Amino acid sequence: MKHLNKLLLAVVMVMAISSHAQNSNNPWALSFGVNAVDTRATAGGGQSDFINAVSQPFNVKENWNILPSVSYLSVARSVGENFSVGLQGSINKINKFVTYNPIAPGHNSSGYVVTNPGDLMYYGIDGSVKYSLMSLIKSKVIDPSLHLGGGYTFFGDNSFGTVNGGVGLTFWFSENVGLSLETTVKKSFGDRNIMGNISTPVAPSHLQHTAGITFQFGGKDTDGDGIYDKDDACPEVKGLKQFNGCPDTDGDGIIDGSDACPDVFGLAALNGCPDTDGDGIADKDDACPDVKGLAAFKGCPDTDGDGIADKDDKCPTVAGPKSNDGCPVLDADKDGVADKDDDCPTVAGPASNRGCPEVTVEVLKQLNEYGKTILFDSGKSSFKSQSFTVLQSITSILKEYPNTTFMIEGHTDSDGSNELNQTLSQDRAHAVKNYLIENGIAANRLEHTGYGETKPIDTNKTAKGKANNRRVEVSLIKK
Repeated sequence: MKHLNKLLLAVVMVMAISSHAQNSNNPWALSFGVNAVDTRATAGGGQSDFINAVSQPFNVKENWNILPSVSYLSVARSVGENFSVGLQGSINKINKFVTYNPIAPGHNSSGYVVTNPGDLMYYGIDGSVKYSLMSLIKSKVIDPSLHLGGGYTFFGDNSFGTVNGGVGLTFWFSENVGLSLETTVKKSFGDRNIMGNISTPVAPSHLQHTAGITFQFGGKDTDGDGIYDKDDACPEVKGLKQFNGCPDTDGDGIIDGSDACPDVFGLAALNGCPDTDGDGIADKDDACPDVKGLAAFKGCPDTDGDGIADKDDKCPTVAGPKSNDGCPVLDADKDGVADKDDDCPTVAGPASNRGCPEVTVEVLKQLNEYGKTILFDSGKSSFKSQSFTVLQSITSILKEYPNTTFMIEGHTDSDGSNELNQTLSQDRAHAVKNYLIENGIAANRLEHTGYGETKPIDTNKTAKGKANNRRVEVSLIKK
């Protein structure tokens, strides 16, 4: 058993080396199974007798020595170009030793004698170089091979070196697991058993057959996608086999490295980018990705064909010059201000006031004359009935100046306390403002305030003067 211990130690050392040498697809192979030793085919007897000897290569019952357990273990390492180197250890028990001796008692008609030399233990350590023919026959399952090497055999108390050569055949069930069969001729060096003296075999040449399971391993797959780094075009990113290990995140059939939009399903014609509106312009380059448009306008439409994209055209359905923002030049009131820029398109006015008429001094004077005739109930902010005609006239004038803002001011005479007059003037200005809003004047065009008795325009010592001081004034707010 001391030789067996040496064998196992050698195999363990080789396997230990494997954990530091992974640099290609499954470079390591581990095999184990049973072996058979046959001394008949190499027992001698001349050329014709050799032919007779090998005529029974599968005479298992009479010639083969088989130990009914796992009896061999081998480790091999690929070195490229279909070559591999390996180390094999085997153990057997010899109870069928075949020699050629036509004159010895007990020989058969062919001159071969089968004896039991006393259950001799057999140990073998063999190294070999193997050449696989798998790529030559272009198969992924059947793997024939040739091997050549040498070894050392322990045969009972004797030991000797051998030169080995043979053939093998592996059937791969998967990329990593296969059934391996091999036959090796081991040509011995040392004293041969002497014809007629078969009791103490010394250094017989012999055949060794093996049958076992082979596991390939050691391939490096950094990203864990099932594709070894050697064949992975993207070894550090998990990918798909059909793309040589590169990813296709959006599943559009274009690998991420060549996909201009790797996270969005797209078209090959647009380098993997989508085109939602189908105008031939990728969404990422399309200023209007949801509306079919023209390349000249970065994918935006020009409905009226005036050379201005709809998104920049203030009149997208009617052709107009760019100088007029795509709108036709219309000026209904003939004031020289295009309708699109005219806040008062039906009333003539200067461009400085956006086409609206400007409030003149005369108009303001007229408004304030009206304001003096607005009558309120005594001490209140409610209107006397005769004031509504005046209020309607003020409303009509303000409507003629739709882009102008006015201040409504309330004033009182000096009767009563300052606080009361201030509040009353504020309330009366507010009442006028509310009336104007309720009759069509935009609220954002009106402001109001009260000045109480602080801004008289006449004396408060006469009834007529007080009447003049009780008034509402309208002023222009300039912006």
